[in-house]
Amino acid sequence: MLLEVCAFNVQSAIIAEKAGAKRIELCDNPVEGGTTPSYGAIRQARQHVAIDLYPIIRPRGGSFCYDAYEFAMMKEDILLCKQLGCDGISTGVQTQDGAIDAERMKRMVEWAYPMGVTCHRVFDRTPDPFAALETLIACGCERVLTSGQKSTAPEGIVLLAKLVEQAVGRIVIMPGAGVRSSNIEQLISETGAEEFHTSARMTAKDNVQYQNAAIQDTGHFYLANEEEIRSLLLASK
Repeated sequence: MLLEVCAFNVQSAIIAEKAGAKRIELCDNPVEGGTTPSYGAIRQARQHVAIDLYPIIRPRGGSFCYDAYEFAMMKEDILLCKQLGCDGISTGVQTQDGAIDAERMKRMVEWAYPMGVTCHRVFDRTPDPFAALETLIACGCERVLTSGQKSTAPEGIVLLAKLVEQAVGRIVIMPGAGVRSSNIEQLISETGAEEFHTSARMTAKDNVQYQNAAIQDTGHFYLANEEEIRSLLLASK
């Protein structure tokens, strides 16, 4: 079982590698479900982590239907990842009717080459997952991150198993969302998937001694939970 960890900072990427993960999806902005990390974050992660590094290419939160300016930003970010020595990217685009935007996905795969391309959970917002899977195969994506179009992967087990069967080695189906050490055995046995995605995140303690109780809008700092990652890997054996 290959484990990918969604890391929202360089510290989490380092923790994930130490715990035994084999790939990092590097993101910013966990509140929005992950957006493109900064140049500095990608560069630092590449300098300090030897395992595969796949920054997410997502210019903003919300839908995955982008205008020309946003798509141009995505191209620049993809080329930057290649320049910094990343192994791949995680990205996705859809049309206004919700389907995978095949033309744009093909272009991003071309821009990314020789890096690999994972289609992220835009897949779970498509109206026909079976058609979407064939589109992504034709576009040249190497894997799909999906929860089986449910809130969590355990809830989407039935569809995940069907997608693994449909893929038949042409593309990797990587279940993600809600993947934990408590359910990884069931996910492996009932889906047939061989790669899994988890954030295994926990809220880090604020180390600033002075706190103004009137200010509550600064958000949280999340770190990967090394113990949970190790437990997840152990449970999968």
